[in-house]
Amino acid sequence: MTAALPLFPLGTVLFPGLVLPLHIFEDRYRELVRDLIALPADEAREFGVIAIRSGWEVEHATPGGEPAAAPTPGSAPSLYDVGCSAVVRQVTEHPDGRFDIVTVGRRRFRVLDVDTTSAAYLNAEVEWLDEEPGEPGLADAIAPGVLAVFQRYLRMMRGDALPVGEQLPDDPNVLSHLVAATTTLTLDERQQLLALPDTASRLRTERSLLNREVTLLDQIRAVPANLSELATPSAPN
Repeated sequence: MTAALPLFPLGTVLFPGLVLPLHIFEDRYRELVRDLIALPADEAREFGVIAIRSGWEVEHATPGGEPAAAPTPGSAPSLYDVGCSAVVRQVTEHPDGRFDIVTVGRRRFRVLDVDTTSAAYLNAEVEWLDEEPGEPGLADAIAPGVLAVFQRYLRMMRGDALPVGEQLPDDPNVLSHLVAATTTLTLDERQQLLALPDTASRLRTERSLLNREVTLLDQIRAVPANLSELATPSAPN
């Protein structure tokens, strides 16, 4: 099934179920937000977040903003082909026309074609990607191990136990998206996880990535401190 979807290119990867706040200041994306607000109340205010490979000042295309340098009319950056739609949950309009919006990732899509001329912002023809579990029973079998190493990773990153009352999802698909979004990974690694065809494949890849990150954190903690940092004044005899 294909659909038309306005695109918001960013230097980040959005996953289903994750919150993405954005500060909208560039004219083309102000227009996008106004068009979304104008939709009927019973229609989802949904647009596509797609990561940028290159072009449009990737280093400035991050949550909280947009590409800092406007492209020439009719041009498009080099985009990855799989993204995630975002649904607008909250809109705050400022007197100067800027917007602060809060969005939530909804569903994955693959870009089939990009229209650079019909609006100030990009529009695309996309196909929606189903959330397949993968081999029967495999995701359920892998998830507890991924959850265990993810909890260890979080404790190492925070330097203490997980906050009391904090719960991590036990649903394999939800867990796979949370791990992908919150683990320290490169843009390419996050994009690879988003594009994987099923939950089991994503969890299996995340297990490998988390084990790598935990090993690196263990090595960092094992590095001896400089002798100067350990020096203390000599005690009198």
